Amino acid sequence: MPLEERGFATLMFTDIVGYTALSQRDERLALDLMEEHAQLLRELFRHYGGREVKALGDGFLVEFPSTLQAVECAVEIQQAERNTKLPPQMYLQVRIGRHVGDVVRREGDVFGDAVNIASRLQALAEPGGICLSGQVYAQIGNKLGLKHVSLGRKRLKNVRVAVEVYRIVVGEEVRRPPARTGEKWRIAVLPLANSVPIPLTNSSPRG
Repeated sequence: MPLEERGFATLMFTDIVGYTALSQRDERLALDLMEEHAQLLRELFRHYGGREVKALGDGFLVEFPSTLQAVECAVEIQQAERNTKLPPQMYLQVRIGRHVGDVVRREGDVFGDAVNIASRLQALAEPGGICLSGQVYAQIGNKLGLKHVSLGRKRLKNVRVAVEVYRIVVGEEVRRPPARTGEKWRIAVLPLANSVPIPLTNSSPRG
């Protein structure tokens, strides 16, 4: 029977946006971009002490020694200026999900609800974006000078309990309007611990 060890893990899931469609249009370009993507991300994983658990097609599952290092790594990935020097067909955009929780380690791999939640958070992220669970936000909320948007409690596929989700605002101001009348985004500017409701209004003059 394989040796198992239960413990606490800081996890990151990454995924290239639109890779499947690109591989169908131009397989050679897709493979070249995949190789470049892997080289760039692996260098950053090592720099921040991350351990690559496994490659998952066009993405990675990575474990970090600290929540802060993991978030710093995610932010640096998304702030890279690579795309500004290339034509649009060669852009690389990545979605990133971050979670912390109990896992089972077996033969170098990790299993459990924490892995599933990190994966679902990655799927919630926008192209070039980062989504965090509430557990991650609680640990790094007073350590990074970055804006966060609360997306509220989300029901994630195959996760029994709703998860509080935050989006890191990387390199831009929040411009997204409320989804429905009366619904507001809550914006927290770190290092403040609590988010503050701020209504978004259109201040443009009428023509």
